[in-house]
Amino acid sequence: MNSAGRPSRRAAVLGKPIAHSLSPVIHNAGFAAAGLTGWSYVAIECAEAELAALIDGLDASWAGLSLTMPLKEEALRLAATATSVARATGAANTLVRGEGGAWHADNTDVAGMVRVLRDAGLGASPSVTVLGGGGTGRAALGAAAELGATEVTVVTRRPEAYEELLPAASVLGLSLVGASWTAAPSRFAADAVISTVPKGAADHLAAAVSWRPGTVLFDAIYDPWPTPLAASAAAAGVPVVSGLDLLLGQALSQFEQFTGVRPAPEAAMRAALFEAASRR
Repeated sequence: MNSAGRPSRRAAVLGKPIAHSLSPVIHNAGFAAAGLTGWSYVAIECAEAELAALIDGLDASWAGLSLTMPLKEEALRLAATATSVARATGAANTLVRGEGGAWHADNTDVAGMVRVLRDAGLGASPSVTVLGGGGTGRAALGAAAELGATEVTVVTRRPEAYEELLPAASVLGLSLVGASWTAAPSRFAADAVISTVPKGAADHLAAAVSWRPGTVLFDAIYDPWPTPLAASAAAAGVPVVSGLDLLLGQALSQFEQFTGVRPAPEAAMRAALFEAASRR
């Protein structure tokens, strides 16, 4: 019980490493803005092999968990039920405690990506190019499908990474067109370019790309920011959204699922996140 006599409710972000996470800042600001005085959100370091035991040890006060690397695939495996988008992408960044204590999995990275791309002006049924074939790349395919795309160009550094995306694309009803990394500059003539590659991997493209008016760039990096790719897009007048925008977007859906409060207090959560990020 908390000091006000209300039952305490808890949530957390899990991953390894996790000390850098800004998720506690976002969610705790949301709890305060929504008047949820009995709620708290913390960061817990957890390796993949430790996840099952950690979840089994959580009592009924735990409402939900946010999962980051390297836990997203294991979280989906451990869940009793899952959304269709989590199953299609093969990853869960969200576990919500349901009736009887069973855990329900979702991938709110997809909803968050859809939100930030729409907010940046992306229209329906867009042409989409995705850079990278990892977990965020699978979420990008899910977002493309939600936005009404039927075909996605995927540019990967390894041919195997493209092949690994094919099962998810099939489930999502998407046709994939593969492109080699050396061909990346010629694949930016799309309504949305979604870069999911690690820090530094796409820096050289900044000087090689000719930006098309009407394109929206989503770059999953947020530290350091702006990336050379994002800076070149902004200089060309192209709308740019960052990994920080996605961090907020996916957290809004998590907050609503954890607490039942809809809509989430976005303004307070956004202000807290960007203030904390500016201090780093």
